[in-house]
Amino acid sequence: MAENRYHYQAEMLKALAHPTRLQILELLKGGELCVCKIVPELQMEQSNVSRHLNILKKEGLVSSRKEGLKVFYRLADLRIHDLLEASSELLKIFWERRQKTLV
Repeated sequence: MAENRYHYQAEMLKALAHPTRLQILELLKGGELCVCKIVPELQMEQSNVSRHLNILKKEGLVSSRKEGLKVFYRLADLRIHDLLEASSELLKIFWERRQKTLV
């Protein structure tokens, strides 16, 4: 049973392990956004952004709704915001430690 949990946890973390997907999640921290708003922010092709959104959705990190021809995305759980904040704080701490050891 625990092996399944680690497998699914690893899959979720792999979905997070891409700069574009982290940017998308950061954008969605401010609330629900239409793909038409995400694409210009990332300055990427819509097909590429949609591919990343699909990965995030498959892993349950974002959810979506369709309104006419537009698709709106939002964080599936607000704790994802906490996860992003915690990883940013850890990165800052690790970066500071690395700088101290290089000096």
